[in-house]
Amino acid sequence: MTEYSSDLLNLLASRGYIHQLTDAAGLDSLVAKQIVPGYIGFDPTAPSLHVGSLVQIMLLRRLQQAGHKPIVLMGGGTGKIGDPSFKDEARKLMTDDVIASNVASIKRVFERFLTFGDGPSDAVMLDNAQWLDKLEYIPFLRDIGQHFSVNRMLSFDSVKLRLDREQSLSFLEFNYMILQAYDFLELSRRAGCRLQMGGSDQWGNIVNGIELARRVDGTEVYGVTTPLITTADGGKMGKTMAGAVWLNDDQLSAYDYWQFWRNTDDRDVGRFLRLFTDLPLDEIARLEALEGAEINEAKKVLADAATAMCRGEDAASFAAETARKTFEEGAAGEALPSMNVVGGIAILDALVGLGLCASKGEAKRLIKGGGARVDGEKVVDEAHHIAIAGNVVRVSAGKKNHGLLNPA
Repeated sequence: MTEYSSDLLNLLASRGYIHQLTDAAGLDSLVAKQIVPGYIGFDPTAPSLHVGSLVQIMLLRRLQQAGHKPIVLMGGGTGKIGDPSFKDEARKLMTDDVIASNVASIKRVFERFLTFGDGPSDAVMLDNAQWLDKLEYIPFLRDIGQHFSVNRMLSFDSVKLRLDREQSLSFLEFNYMILQAYDFLELSRRAGCRLQMGGSDQWGNIVNGIELARRVDGTEVYGVTTPLITTADGGKMGKTMAGAVWLNDDQLSAYDYWQFWRNTDDRDVGRFLRLFTDLPLDEIARLEALEGAEINEAKKVLADAATAMCRGEDAASFAAETARKTFEEGAAGEALPSMNVVGGIAILDALVGLGLCASKGEAKRLIKGGGARVDGEKVVDEAHHIAIAGNVVRVSAGKKNHGLLNPA
């Protein structure tokens, strides 16, 4: 591992956050001698961010832990366009009301991870609609557009991939990288921001912003990207068969959030503990060295710590206790996904309704493979009807995923 002179870069390197740096020596020197504001942008494409965005949120948390100032930039302006980076098709355009609603909903989760306030290293939240909505087209083209080469923009992987596949890239989307570069320029002016961070897919956008700030204002700013976070089996972080793993508690229960981390592949435990918890590195080294059935204890530590950070200590304890009762005692835990049923329900409808399967087709495959159970008894007939006669019924998909049918 590369040794740096600054606490920030040593912290990021030791926990696995660094993929690329635009000027390692320059940034290392700057953050070693002064408090540096750094930002990451989040476009409000849904009412909640999901686990796929968590490494970026943790990156802002690490920035603050090292004594620097996190800037959470909500994309109220860029969200009206949508980032085309490595997307197969254009995002659906959202109305101003939907964007505003999503921004308000997303804001809540950051308070779990960052300390906001007026102090030198306190986090702040800004919205790029504040300046992007006021831009005038001709002055913007004249003052900012002149600094961008279309030839170079076409060479960035995020754009090139779309064109190589002969997939449409609208002029609207093509402007996104210019607006993101302009964000960096505005933040350097408004908030003294000297650092932009993001996923590896943001490298081209970050470089554009650095060059724009240098050309227009003569300001030296820097960029850091994180590696693409995938699971050991090659899957995309935060995506499951049941859908996205949402961070907001009104989008996903604390129990389901805890279960996501508890089900981590053995090979990912150490890496995820470094990225998504504050546990000391020596403790993480001990946990990831566990073998056989003992690795499950490390997974519980990961689930407890990750859930406590995002949902609070009480929610994490409740989810862990529910899991213990469900798996170790065979009892029906209170925090399991549930639905109210009058009289009875088909097994396929129950599996889908409880979120244990994404579709009836998936539910049929589960039954055919012997993975569906009702109160511990295997279901072999996809036409099975579950009678609800005054008692709570537990439905299971495999050994780890359960839901409850409550008499209405």
